[in-house]
Parts: sequence; structure tokens; C-alpha cells
Amino acid sequence: MSLETQNWAEQEFGNADLGDYRRTKRLVQLAGQRGSQPHASFSQSCGDDAETKAAYRFYENESIQPTAILSSHHETTRTRMSQESIVLAVQDTTQLDYTHHPATKGLGVLQTEKQNGLLMHTTLAVTPGRVPLGIIDQQTWIRPAKDFGKKHQRKKRPTSEKESQKWLTSLEATHKLQQELPQTRIVSVGDREADIYDLFALSEQLGQSLLVRAAWDRRVDHPENYLWSFMESQPVAGTLTVTVPRKGKQPARQAELTVRFSRVTIRPPRSRASEGLKPITLWAILACEEHPPEGIKPTEAISWLLLTREPVNTFQDACEKLQWYTCRWLIEIYHKVLKDGCRAEERQFEEAENIMRYLALDSVVGWRVLYLTMIGRQMPDLPCSAILEAHEWQALYCFTHKTSIPPDKPPSLRQATRWIGKLGGFMGRKGDGEPGATVLWRGLQRLYDISETWLIFHLPSPEPRNVGKD
Repeated sequence: MSLETQNWAEQEFGNADLGDYRRTKRLVQLAGQRGSQPHASFSQSCGDDAETKAAYRFYENESIQPTAILSSHHETTRTRMSQESIVLAVQDTTQLDYTHHPATKGLGVLQTEKQNGLLMHTTLAVTPGRVPLGIIDQQTWIRPAKDFGKKHQRKKRPTSEKESQKWLTSLEATHKLQQELPQTRIVSVGDREADIYDLFALSEQLGQSLLVRAAWDRRVDHPENYLWSFMESQPVAGTLTVTVPRKGKQPARQAELTVRFSRVTIRPPRSRASEGLKPITLWAILACEEHPPEGIKPTEAISWLLLTREPVNTFQDACEKLQWYTCRWLIEIYHKVLKDGCRAEERQFEEAENIMRYLALDSVVGWRVLYLTMIGRQMPDLPCSAILEAHEWQALYCFTHKTSIPPDKPPSLRQATRWIGKLGGFMGRKGDGEPGATVLWRGLQRLYDISETWLIFHLPSPEPRNVGKD
């Protein structure tokens, strides 16, 4: 699986229907500019004042909807998904803080009434091998000031009137794709915030695969009465070692998990007794780090209780689902790339709606950076021409090797991503592993300048002109 195109921006945005082919052409151009310099300022990526003004006109055009900008990328994402037997639809929410841009109109409140910005819920298609295939669904909204502080009323309000509706909307988008791709099994994956009875009920109604980490000690139709007690009473099926990604100052580490699994029937919430809701039968997996290494506090030890519609009949089935859940951290990395790499929170616009149009484009740019990061690890022997245009990999090779003559064949993707990483500060020492998203987006920015210079010196010489007197 690769991006088989000389121009990624054309592939991801070329089929967008914006009501005028000139708008689509401008969208592809903007994507190419942003993709070449994801970490650059807005004016730097545009190149000059005229291009910058044209870009602002595009983002300020009320006739262009963010969903239309993303539509072409959705199509290419579906094509990439069709080549896989299993795809994980990992989803999560992030906030985009524009408090430092007080002139922007139409923003909502965030964690406090003094914080202003937008909320974004993204569903990313990921292979079990951790290659991000693209964005399945993205919801961006503004939280009105009048809704601030209503968290204590959540049990009295239907899900459709709460922000938790985002999980159901994502599941519906995933199910729509599942119907279009019957040969691909798509599993919706959510963290503790997705532990919502209505999500399980919708999953059962649609017949859609779901995997969620439990947050609530729900009542169950078993003698133990509650979910955690029931699962702790189950026999140990085996142990599994998983990689825990780096978090803050805590480095990545290996964790040995004791695994239990069982079929379980959860009861509906007591607060909704009048609705006549039915119990739901799922499979549960409890994975606990019973003996964390020295330096890891008991509260930091891994303890996951997963609920899924996928059958778990064997220890191997349980391990498969646990490995799927470990892929969920990619959505967190994706949001980090969008905010830190593409610097989405630094963009200044007059209206919140203009920011949403910008985010629709840069969301795909952020995906491309993450894709380049992960595919270089999972498919290292692919020729780098699957990702880079000819002049980009030739310039990269010559700059790295201090030569003016590129090889006849493109180097491998692993070699190219390591060279790009070194442009961004990756040391490449023993034990450093592979370059991460941060050094890659820095390296891509340098590569843009290097490859543009390469093009200038390798363009065909112009025909001489007769400049004699009239």
C-alpha cells in the first residue's frame, strides 16, 4: 500500500467539488504549499504577498464548506482501506486554543470561560500494523458559553443533546464505510470517554464492530453484580507484553500484562430506568500490569478493561484486541502533529468559520506527516518514490551525500525518512530507533528549500534571446 502518485496534493484534493474548478485548483495548490512546509508560517508557505492574499480569500469564502474540502481525501482514504482486511477507526477529541487571538469572532469556550477556541473530534483509519490510512470523519464545533458548567446535568439530558453524540456520529460514519467495503472489517476504537451505553446500543443495532476501554464499573447480569469484580473473578488466560509509548518525561517501556477475558452482559444505567432499555451482551478483556517495574507508581501501572462486540474465545483473540487498542495512541500523536507540527493554533483569521476551512486542509497535511513517519517503519523497503517526488528524493540524496549525481533508482523509504529526520535534528545513533513526527516535520521544511534549489539548477536552459537594437 502506498501513495502511488507524483503529486500527493492532487491525489488527496483533486476530486473536491467546490462549485468551481478554479477553487479546486487553488485547494490543491494550497495543500502542496502547506505539505512542503507544514511547520512554516502562513505567509512563508504561500511564498509571496499575492499568494498569501489568494489563500486568505479561499479560507474566507463562505461558499466553501470544510466537508467539501475533505471529501476528496475521504475518497482516497476509502480506496486505501479497501486494500486491507482489517482497519481500526480510532477516534478522539482535542481542543484548539485561540485565546491568544482575541480578535477572532465566533469562538466558543474550552475548559474555562476565559479560554476560547474550537473542539475537534477526529476518526483516523489505521491498520493493525499502525499505518494511518487517512481521515474517516472529522467533527469541529464551537461550545457556546451558555453550555459551560452543565456537566453536572449530563445524566438528565439525552445523548443527542450532549457532546458525547460525537462518538455516535463517528460510529455511523464508520458503519457507512463498512457497508461500502464489505471485504474490509472496520472496528471503531475509543478510549474511556467512549464508554457510553448508547454507543454500545447503536453498535448492536447497526451490527458494527466496536472496541472501547471501560470507564464505569457498570452493573452486570452476573453474581458479582459489577463489571470489575466479575472480570477479576475470571481465570488468568496468560500474559502479554506490550510497548507503552513515551508520556511526558517518562520514556517508552515494556509492560507485562496479566490477561483475563469473558463474555459479559451489562445492564442499562439506573438513571434511565423509565426508558425500558435492554441489557447488552459484549466481550470483556481485563489486562493488568500486576508487577510494574521500579520507578512506576501503582497509579501509573497499566490497567485496561476493554469492551468489544468482537468475539473473544481464546487467549489469542484477547491478545489481538489488546494490540488493536495499543494502536489508539496514534490519534493522540496525530493531534500533536496538527497542533505542534502544523502549528494549527497559531493561525489568525477574523472568523471561526475561516479557521474551520483552514483546519480541514491542514488536517490532511498533518495526516501526511504521520503517514510518512509510520510507513517508513512498517514498510521500510518500499522505494521512497512512493512518497517523494523525483526532484525531492534526488535533492535529498545529493544533499545528504554531498554529490551532484543522484542514483538511477530511488533509495528505500527507510533510508529516505532517516535522511529527512537528520535534516530535522535526528541523530541516528545506536538505540535512537526511527525518526519521529517532530523531527520529520522539521526535516520536511528543510527538504522543501533544498528541493526547490535543486529544481532551479536542473531546469532546462532557456533558449537564448536576441536582445539587439530595433
